[in-house]
Amino acid sequence: MSSITNAPPPAVHYPDSDGQPMADNTLQFEWIVTLQGNIDLMFRDRADVFVAGDHLIYPVEGTADVRQAPDVYVAFGRPKGHRGSYKVFEEDHVFPQVIFEVWSPGNRFSQMEDKRDFYERYGAEEYYIVYPEFPAHIDGWQRKEEQFERIADVNGYTSPRLGIRFELQRGNIAVYHPDGRRFLSYVELGALQHETQVRAQAAEQNAEQERQRAEQERQKAERLAARLRELGIDPDTL
Repeated sequence: MSSITNAPPPAVHYPDSDGQPMADNTLQFEWIVTLQGNIDLMFRDRADVFVAGDHLIYPVEGTADVRQAPDVYVAFGRPKGHRGSYKVFEEDHVFPQVIFEVWSPGNRFSQMEDKRDFYERYGAEEYYIVYPEFPAHIDGWQRKEEQFERIADVNGYTSPRLGIRFELQRGNIAVYHPDGRRFLSYVELGALQHETQVRAQAAEQNAEQERQRAEQERQKAERLAARLRELGIDPDTL
């Protein structure tokens, strides 16, 4: 009598890369880095907010073909830490709530429609497409029950989840932190940091010069007092 042993199903491999470039041009890349970096900075003290860029999301366990790699996404309720990919079924079934895609000339309209359908189907709450080239603008959708509803006008709109505000200024896109500071690129942040350091050094130098002048005045006063005592005069009575 023979027995039949059912072999376990083969393990599913979830690649950490889809082989696609991160960006098609430098402007798209700059916006991806700026969005990801500023949002990550906003939540630096929140251990339960994970922010990533150009990172594959796998929403369905056992199906490696169902995936997307948004330019930037934010997952609330998930711990920080490095990941090869974001597997929703290993992340307490939390699908990232906020998704950003940055348009480039290589994108096709049908491709963007498929992405939006994907994010809508698997649970994103907010979805934004940033168009950094002329005419610069942002399209946005917010979940209403089970479907995305297009945001009528993103200019001046504040993200419910992130608290950031989008504005169009003289044909350019500006994004603002909840405290009103504008999102800065890496170069702008570096320049601001350098300017702050220069000002701090100048203030330190001024303080040191003031200290030296005060010390010189003190020594001068002590010499004068010593000379008066030599002449038999009590300087404290003057």
